[in-house]
Parts: sequence; C-alpha cells; structure tokens
Amino acid sequence: MSTIQFIGTTPNALISEITNAIIPQLKLELSREFQPKEPTKYLTRLEVCELLQIDLSTLHRWRKDKVLTAYGIQNRVYFKRNEIEELITKNQLI
Repeated sequence: MSTIQFIGTTPNALISEITNAIIPQLKLELSREFQPKEPTKYLTRLEVCELLQIDLSTLHRWRKDKVLTAYGIQNRVYFKRNEIEELITKNQLI
C-alpha cells in the first residue's frame, strides 16, 4: 500500500488518493479472501466404491474403522466428496 502524506494535502486530493489507491487494492484483497463457497457434493456408497475402485465390503470396513465418515438420511448413506479427496491427498505416497 502506498504512503499518504496529510501535510499540505487538500481534502479533494485526499479523497482522490483514497479512491484511486486504497479502495481498488482493498477490493482485490477482499475478493481473494472471500471466495464463494462451493456446495457440498455427496456421493452414494456405489459412487465412492467406483471412485476409489474398491469393493462395498472394503468401504464398510473403512466406515467401521472410522477411516471414512458416513452421513445418513433415513436409510440412505452418503459420503462427502471433499473428505474422500482429502483422504486420498493425505495418504498420497511419495
């Protein structure tokens, strides 16, 4: 950010400097920080198995061992896609 000197500055010059220098940079910084949130994408058990190329029994075991977190609505089971992707990234082999 640039330095503004108030000595010998007229009110109009001060307003002009704020408008031209500070506000655009502030808008840029705020737009970087406040990006719109992506909606959560939920996957079914079969979609997770297809994505990870595993069997349903493996998925059940991972749920039981708390490797993956399942979310249920009545008799339906869902998984958050971003949690699946985080698990893959976290367990990435180097």
